[in-house]
Amino acid sequence: MAEEKLVFQAEVSKLLDIVARSLYSEKEIFLRELISNASDACDKLRYAAITEPGLIADDPEFKVTLATDKKARTLTVADNGIGMGHDELIENLGTIARSGTSAFLDELTGDEGNDMALIGQFGVGFYSAFMVADSVEVVTRRAGEASGWRWASDGRGEFTVAEAEDAPARGTRIVVHLAKAEKEFLEPERLGRIVKTYSDHIGLPILLIGGKDEADDQLNTASALWTRPKREIESDQYTEFYHHVSHGFDEPWLTLHNKAEGRIEYTSLLFVPSTRPFDLFDPARKASVKLYVRRIFITDDCEGLLPPWLRFLRGIVDSEDLPLNISREMLQDNPMLARIKTALTKRVLGEFKKKAEKEPEAYAAFWDNFGAVLKEGIYEDAERRDDILGIARFRSTAPDGGLVSLADYTARLKPSQEAIYYLSGEDAEALGRSPQLEGFRARGVEVLLMTDPVDQFWLPMVGEIEGKPFRSVTQGGADLAGLGEETAEGKDEAADEASAGGIDGLVAMFKLALSDDVKDVRTSERLTDSAVCLVADEGDMDMHLERMLRQQRQMGAPSKRILELNPKHPLIRRLAGAVGESDAADRVSDAAHLLLDQARIMEGEQLPDPAAFSQRLASVMERGIPG
Repeated sequence: MAEEKLVFQAEVSKLLDIVARSLYSEKEIFLRELISNASDACDKLRYAAITEPGLIADDPEFKVTLATDKKARTLTVADNGIGMGHDELIENLGTIARSGTSAFLDELTGDEGNDMALIGQFGVGFYSAFMVADSVEVVTRRAGEASGWRWASDGRGEFTVAEAEDAPARGTRIVVHLAKAEKEFLEPERLGRIVKTYSDHIGLPILLIGGKDEADDQLNTASALWTRPKREIESDQYTEFYHHVSHGFDEPWLTLHNKAEGRIEYTSLLFVPSTRPFDLFDPARKASVKLYVRRIFITDDCEGLLPPWLRFLRGIVDSEDLPLNISREMLQDNPMLARIKTALTKRVLGEFKKKAEKEPEAYAAFWDNFGAVLKEGIYEDAERRDDILGIARFRSTAPDGGLVSLADYTARLKPSQEAIYYLSGEDAEALGRSPQLEGFRARGVEVLLMTDPVDQFWLPMVGEIEGKPFRSVTQGGADLAGLGEETAEGKDEAADEASAGGIDGLVAMFKLALSDDVKDVRTSERLTDSAVCLVADEGDMDMHLERMLRQQRQMGAPSKRILELNPKHPLIRRLAGAVGESDAADRVSDAAHLLLDQARIMEGEQLPDPAAFSQRLASVMERGIPG
């Protein structure tokens, strides 16, 4: 077959451009990535050989080998794993065929250090070889296939693929043609230190060909880390294993290593990242914990191992009881796996609870990263709902501005408070400035600020806590009168109340002017500083939820809202006082439409007629400025 010259997918070219000019300080991680990929390839073949033992009959001992050639300035990393065929080679090393690619590329900033961390997290560590290479050559043969293939590139936009007669019997050989400045990666001592630091946990031997006295040196311990006693494992070994399974560069926020014995036996080594993975909110919600059976890799995409709302966990679970030849289809309904899932979930939530109680500041950082995902469990996992609610944290209008638990909130309820009040939106800081909160603040009533889309779905499902219903401050009457008097800061002792007749007349004129645009107009108890606000009628959908559904095109025209007027506001008082004047109708009509648009802007709504708003605003300003 003639040599093919192909062009990298645009996303790969962007990655390679970042890698090529990277100033990343620890370039040796390229070797960690290549060894990690080689180990994964051996794991895949070991699993395939369970049903096709002939694939490894001629060479049953898996290994990774390193070899150097100082004259040619090459470092070779080889494995006798599953290998790649022609199409796999092009797909794996020329394209990125996975969900979340666009989201990942959107996060690239141009800052080499940050972008390299993202690249590792994205799981394309092979390309890190171009940090140290002038060119890279990959020679491979898929186990059980006759033909071998050679892939080569200098990382500058193109690569070639051709048939290779010198391909290994099976597996992959990667030849890194090192740049002149990277000769350190030809030194055996340097390679030994890198392997010991980053890859000692790999569960198969990593050999340096022609080491001391021309013998092959084994550079790693070659025992699976999770099988060792916890007392023998250093924290940096856990960290490097986390890097191996996550392809990340961050430190694990939490490490959970446990061996379960009894009716079912398994070992779990799980990590919580300290940074949010780029694909955390990918619609596929795929798991990222690998399943092993008696140290043999089975799958890294096991839906039944952990619930989707714990998909940020990284690590492994190694079962002693599952059958080695279990298929992915069988895993979906396996009762033993279901018991492992239940036990793991309970343990993880228990550890989160301990962290929340003992290290609240550290837990707050974790919650900022993963709270929105955990709250999916409140909505979809009735069995664990109370456990998750117990560790859930929320922003609120409390003076300290920190995260609060539902227990904190209910402990601070006013004696006469009959509901847990909340306000929904996209940003806690913006919500904190909402006019909807003014009356609650004036009476010292705390309001939870719900900023995750999933909040709109679990709140009506949960309904209440300790007999106190959740109630949006944007729905129905605020019923603030029963929550006590305003504090000194909330009162306006000097304000001259407009006459009841003036306010009633103004409300009537607003209703007439806005009859096509609002459901009703009424005076407000919830406002202390702002002139107006929009609220949903009792029983209507929460305003933020409706806005979300419209953005997703799951709703048509917006519902009509109620416009509330603040009778204490100077502008409303002056308008009320002008109700009986001869030209009041036009003035009040313009003011009504302007104030409605102002309320829409404060709610983050788009104005239905910006041109009309501009004309009215100009007209009002013209009348207000002396000629």
